[in-house]
Amino acid sequence: MKSPNFGIFHIRKWFLQVEDNLAGETGAPADGEPLRKIVIAACIHNPCAGRYEQDLSAWIEGSPELGREFGRRIQEAAGNQKIESYGKAILVGMDGEYEHGNALLTNPAADPIRATLGGGKSWVPSTGKRGVPGTILDIPLAHKDALYVRSHYDSVSVSFNDAPNRDEVLVCWAFATRGRLNARLGGLKAADVKGLDGLV
Repeated sequence: MKSPNFGIFHIRKWFLQVEDNLAGETGAPADGEPLRKIVIAACIHNPCAGRYEQDLSAWIEGSPELGREFGRRIQEAAGNQKIESYGKAILVGMDGEYEHGNALLTNPAADPIRATLGGGKSWVPSTGKRGVPGTILDIPLAHKDALYVRSHYDSVSVSFNDAPNRDEVLVCWAFATRGRLNARLGGLKAADVKGLDGLV
């Protein structure tokens, strides 16, 4: 059993991925500021690996501390740039259950991140899978305040060279500073979301 080193969790390492998109796939320049996508991930020991555990409440109850640390790290990574989109995902090592990772993606974990971003009215799109080091994980993105802003439907792909081990879970949060470059499919605009219900 690995000893906790972050609240109730044993975190082996943190990951940070940043990409800046200055032009679209065909070379068309950005219609405004470049699109920055940021992924932050925590590689966490899974004490339930290899067995069935009915009660996962300890992880849910401990997850706000993780959320606060993700919030601190996104502030640091974004600098002065405003975050407009977010998404989350888990990658569970092969001795664990998908459900183990999902316990770290519930509202108690997400609410501190929303608070860091100045609020997030819409639900956070999420996905996940079980896998091994090098597994590609596609994390969905959507506008943080209004789900139906088409220009902000996007994703970011990540993989990790040495995680997760069989008894680990990777918890990943992705963020973006704007919608897709040169989005032109109509619908609700990001500039019009202030004051709207998050599911609009």
